[in-house]
Amino acid sequence: MLSKLTKIMKRIPNTILILVLCIESYAQEVTLFKQFGGHIDFTMIGNTMNTQENGFATNCIINTSSSAILSLNDDDKIIAAYLYWAGSGSGDTNVKLNTASIDAQRTFSNILETVNLPFFSAFTDISELVIESGNGNYSLSELDIGDILMDYCPNGTNFAGWAIAVVYENLNLPLNQINIYDGLQHVPDELNIELENLNVIDTIDSKIGFIAWEGDSFLSVDESLFINDNLIGNPPLNPTDNAFNGTNSYTESNELFNMDIDVYSIQNNISIGDESLKIRLTSGQDFVMINAIITKLNSQLPDATILINNFEITSCNDFESKLSISVHNDNSTKYLSTNTSVNIYANSTLIAAVFTSSEIPIGGFENFEIPLIIPQSVLQNFTLTAVVNEINPVLEIRTNNNTNSLQVNYPLPPVLTTPSDIESCNFGNEKGVFNFSDIYDELMQTVGNNVELSIYPSEDDYFNETSKINPAFDYKNISNPQTVYIKGNNELTDCYSYTTFEISVFNCPPFIPDGFSPNGDGINDIFNIAGLYNIFTEFNLEVYNRWGQLVFESDQNSNPWNGRLFNNKELVPVGIYFYILNLNDINFKPVQGSVYVSR
Repeated sequence: MLSKLTKIMKRIPNTILILVLCIESYAQEVTLFKQFGGHIDFTMIGNTMNTQENGFATNCIINTSSSAILSLNDDDKIIAAYLYWAGSGSGDTNVKLNTASIDAQRTFSNILETVNLPFFSAFTDISELVIESGNGNYSLSELDIGDILMDYCPNGTNFAGWAIAVVYENLNLPLNQINIYDGLQHVPDELNIELENLNVIDTIDSKIGFIAWEGDSFLSVDESLFINDNLIGNPPLNPTDNAFNGTNSYTESNELFNMDIDVYSIQNNISIGDESLKIRLTSGQDFVMINAIITKLNSQLPDATILINNFEITSCNDFESKLSISVHNDNSTKYLSTNTSVNIYANSTLIAAVFTSSEIPIGGFENFEIPLIIPQSVLQNFTLTAVVNEINPVLEIRTNNNTNSLQVNYPLPPVLTTPSDIESCNFGNEKGVFNFSDIYDELMQTVGNNVELSIYPSEDDYFNETSKINPAFDYKNISNPQTVYIKGNNELTDCYSYTTFEISVFNCPPFIPDGFSPNGDGINDIFNIAGLYNIFTEFNLEVYNRWGQLVFESDQNSNPWNGRLFNNKELVPVGIYFYILNLNDINFKPVQGSVYVSR
């Protein structure tokens, strides 16, 4: 079979063409681009820039503009519109549609290595423009490939053109599924494309549309189009032996030189239950590039889509959070049934499961507010995933939108080290003086500036955030022993943690002076043993003179020694006296010593 690259020999009879050329190309496979569902259909408009079919000995003129008319019914509502333009060369990615400048959002390419000549196609979503403009004349301009024509005209591969695929809604239409596939693949000798993500419920009025480039009307050598191995055509516009021949099925024009906007009925070529469709193109000479394929199938199915709207941490200390999600049924042709499952995962761990509470109509949705307990095993960073229609799944138009995920950096409470317990001397009645400044400073160095530390004297105060202790001042205990609480709150995340330590008082040895002067001047008039009467409440004190005679004795119920004898009248002589202090505390032995009495 002879390829399109032999256009330089088009005027030579096919019977003497004996050279077989191998064509290689770099192309993008035609795959699913968009899906739509509802009371919808599609149409296409476009035009060529060629003034005549290309070929050897024809003129080498390519216009830079051409026009086409969009004419929908008054009750048709445009949903989407996609512009494709293509031509010889490596690409013109900026054109003008009416007065709007259009930049390519995606591009496709095909290189014929035998002659090392590239071809291009470009795409832009022009939905907003067409929705606003509506019916009328559309003129594409500034598609200029003039500077490369001399490389292509001798081979008969010079072309340029454009097409717009329009999806529209009309409530009088049946419920349909429309799939748009695009890429850039070529034939000869044979091209096989499998369209996936179909769901054939009913074959009535099913159709398939093509946007193709570089087809020639007078090249029909072994050129055939098969759908699921069934040869199809639309004669006389598209004979079964010349499918891509420069025609427009909508305008019935056969002067769409070197491009095709073709639509075929496929209701007799598909079966109920089909999930894919096979396309096979053959050509013995014509070089055809398939850019876009559009299918319309009658389909009454829901389309469950799930969206994560918000994730809110309500109590990071208790690993509690709240998830806001919504289940949608937008690109559907049927309601989504009640009790459709919604599962929530933290990584691979199922943490919640709910079900839709009512039928969700076409274009409708249902919101959910789901309280969550995050497993500690998945903290700190994890993937939160919501999956709809996973349990006892209902048949739906598509399943690639049933999952929505969110990366969660779950905050953790501050890590507080546990301070050492503190003891203080008993200053009486089991009370002591404590200073927490060192503990506070050490913890602040550990947790950082974003953490607020608070010290509380009891568990109740910790929970109620009352009676906060200022670490800059000394603190007197309220019980013995006493548990002190420290709360660390991360001001950025509002996560907190706490730790405790214990303070207690103990009886320190009493301070015994080595002398006193009971002269009535009000200064040092008594033998004052500090920390005795209100601490060692069971003590006993005996005082002897140097001859061993007991001159004074006291206990908790007696006054301190004022230097007088038992009768509390006569002062003892100046001199050294000896005492025995029995504290009656298992932690202390009796204390013996001397005290000097002066005047």
